[in-house]
Amino acid sequence: MPRDDARPSASRLADAPDGHGHPHDHPHETLDRATRALQARLTGGLSPHAAWAAWADWATHLARAPGRQLELAERAMQNGWKLARYAAGRSEAPFAPDATDHRFTHEGWQRPPFALWQQGFLATQDWWDMATEPIRGARPKSAERVGFMIRQGLDALSPSNYPALNPEILESLRESRGQALIDGWQNLQADVLAELTGEPAEPESRFRLGENLACTPGEVVYRNEIFELIQYTPQTGAVHPEPVLIVPAWIMKYYILDLQPHNSLINWLVGQGFTVFAISWSNPTAKDRDRSLDDYRRHGVMAALDAVTTITGAEKVHGCGYCLGGTILSIAAAAMARDGDARLASLSLLAAQTDFAEAGELLLFVDESQLAFLEDMMWDQGTLDSRQMAGAFQALRAEDLIWSRAVRRYLMGQEEPDADILVWNRDATRMPARMHSEYLRALFMENRLTAGRFAVEGRVVALRDLQTPIFAVGTEKDHIAPWRSVYKVKLFTDVDMRFVLTSGGHNGGIVSEPGHRGRRFRIGHRAPGALYMDPDSWLDHAEAKDGSWWPEWGAWLKGLSSDPVAPPAMGAPKKGLKPLGPAPGTYVFQT
Repeated sequence: MPRDDARPSASRLADAPDGHGHPHDHPHETLDRATRALQARLTGGLSPHAAWAAWADWATHLARAPGRQLELAERAMQNGWKLARYAAGRSEAPFAPDATDHRFTHEGWQRPPFALWQQGFLATQDWWDMATEPIRGARPKSAERVGFMIRQGLDALSPSNYPALNPEILESLRESRGQALIDGWQNLQADVLAELTGEPAEPESRFRLGENLACTPGEVVYRNEIFELIQYTPQTGAVHPEPVLIVPAWIMKYYILDLQPHNSLINWLVGQGFTVFAISWSNPTAKDRDRSLDDYRRHGVMAALDAVTTITGAEKVHGCGYCLGGTILSIAAAAMARDGDARLASLSLLAAQTDFAEAGELLLFVDESQLAFLEDMMWDQGTLDSRQMAGAFQALRAEDLIWSRAVRRYLMGQEEPDADILVWNRDATRMPARMHSEYLRALFMENRLTAGRFAVEGRVVALRDLQTPIFAVGTEKDHIAPWRSVYKVKLFTDVDMRFVLTSGGHNGGIVSEPGHRGRRFRIGHRAPGALYMDPDSWLDHAEAKDGSWWPEWGAWLKGLSSDPVAPPAMGAPKKGLKPLGPAPGTYVFQT
């Protein structure tokens, strides 16, 4: 019998599913899972065994590598000599922070004694980076995981975190006559109270959903338990007959693509003469624990596509997926190609991975021990809590998202800036237990989609079956979907493809409206049948252009669309799809 991804993993100790997809847990197994779930709550979902196994693997291999030990001793002596020469004023600063590390940008870090403290920290960081490079015989992931944990510890010990060692904090205290520390103490009290009560206080903001955020005019024209479908009001007298269906990730609220009118990708796209539909996912609760990955395909993507074609009468639809929404759209598109469903005119994948072999630092959280630990926590809760998920993403950039934020808020008394993307970032969602387990196992850990082992309705699908043109976008500083991983869609398809690499990160690179200062991008074209070019070679050949990639995308969509016609009606009341209320709908307000 073909393997179906909706089935619980065979590696679970209790694998006899009941009618709801749950294992029939033996009382002893239930006790074990409850115990592990309690431990997971205390550790934030991180498996102690996974951490210890990585340390043991790395340390034992390092212990029997005298050459590497000698090399590390030499590096320690070299770094010490460099620091001594710098302290004596006989050289320039020998160590520099990473381009993404903003902890030492204040000019005070260039003056003694702060400069020496900064250099000492960077020298230590440099040594540990070398110490945790892969060792022959050890699992590469072990060294990477140890390096990640070391970096977390070093970030906590950075001189930028301590008032007496940070010139920026001292300057703030001096200029405010100590008021900054009083304000910071009040911020700390408020945050601790919110954490204890589980009711975080919402900071004052001028942004309101439906008013100046997620405010592109439209109507909800379809709703089920998983999503609402928004049809946006046309802004031009004529529109291309082929509508655009936007599939965002359900690990975030959809309005990252509909912030303020000037930086809303959805609003911009409507203004280009397209009929635009967007999915707004519901925020799952414990009762949705059995919602599967395939439910998001069948009752999400496919149900939305059916509604779009019913309302517009269009034979072809441009599909656009962002992040995990692009992954599930790719799966749906592959299943459609396999089954002869030719309704997609094109496929746009924005910071979306189809192959997960090089999925970046998130892979450090994915192995059997870690997943079992996480599954037991979700088995207890029913979902992956939004704070637990946010914590994992923050750990990837702890120096900025955790420690620098703490310094500004608690030691300098600064409030969070009131920015649209930060308001959206605080509006987090949960993940259903079953779906998240299937997603991590089938895609992150086993990489089944590009390995030819991902089944939809009992039969394997292949990206190679796709016939629709693809527009793929990667972002230079993406910690969630690294651009080289996004680029690998070229390996598993043979269609006409545009690939764009844009400046910015996972969110900022996509929200890159025309006129945004400092934006740049590179674009390349791969014709069907062309030889593969690896990402680094492509990068060497692709010319950087200033500005936004949106106009390139809009022109590409128009080139694949028919001549404009009169806009379709809003909804289709006679076909059971009457407007249910104005955008942004109701699901976006779920907490």
